Amino acid sequence: MSNPAETAAAAVEPIPECPHCQKPMPLCICDSVTPIENRLGLLILQHPQEQDRALGTARLTAKHFPKAIVRVGLSWPSLSKALGQPVENAARWAVLYLGSARAADLEAEGEILALTRKGEVAENQRAILGKLEGVVLLDGTWSQAKALWWRNPWMLKCQRVILNPAHPSRYGRLRREPRKDGLSTIEAAATVLAGLERRPDIADTLHASFERLLTRYREVQAEMPELAPKPATKDRRRGVRRGKRA
Repeated sequence: MSNPAETAAAAVEPIPECPHCQKPMPLCICDSVTPIENRLGLLILQHPQEQDRALGTARLTAKHFPKAIVRVGLSWPSLSKALGQPVENAARWAVLYLGSARAADLEAEGEILALTRKGEVAENQRAILGKLEGVVLLDGTWSQAKALWWRNPWMLKCQRVILNPAHPSRYGRLRREPRKDGLSTIEAAATVLAGLERRPDIADTLHASFERLLTRYREVQAEMPELAPKPATKDRRRGVRRGKRA
């Protein structure tokens, strides 16, 4: 006869996770990730309290790009320190941070908008966006993305951008976004990198990976309810993603 204590311990045994994407193995799609050779650098700063192992997309996004970097923490002295390599001109890096700015309120066109320090639409959008060498994405809830923004004043030296996506997040009912421009990190990367590099194939590849993750999640969630994300609260409204997935 089995020991009730041993049975209970087995029932709560943690699910192994992938060492690369850090997702529970039933949700790992690393074997289907297509590498993307691109021009722009990609730095993803993840808030240390970001807990969504099941539906988070930061590491999945980075796995596509050979030069992408994911850093977990609250603050870094400079962009160079966050990247782990020297940066000659931080102004040539964009930081995707939505904050209170809404593209609809600014009455501007385009899926990517460069803002001034006052939060207004900058002039000469094409010239500003065309000179960029890299993109910084903030991964966490709305409040976590805000904390990352304010705890890293060097971001003010970078070019702030916001999104005006043509479509809402593919999360759908799996995770409700408080704003249309609240995307997953992988969707934000798809919009920014494909738009800046004028390469629709980047968006197609990232969106396909995201769809595979969502499909896999829907397939296993009924049998493994422990993989379900925690119910959203006011404090868990998403940044880049929910901002990405800013």
